[in-house]
Amino acid sequence: MAGNKKAKAKAEQAKGKVKETAGRAVGNERMEAEGRMEAARGDARQAKEKTKDVFKH
Repeated sequence: MAGNKKAKAKAEQAKGKVKETAGRAVGNERMEAEGRMEAARGDARQAKEKTKDVFKH
């Protein structure tokens, strides 16, 4: 189950990065900001999973 959550975090990071880049390319500031937010959410989720792993072992 933890692997599934880690995969979701990575996917969210990638999706956010793509959205941010696309927003920057077309000049859409809102899309760029949403992409940064999604990437940050993925970063936070990944950090949470890593912390759980540290305490698990």
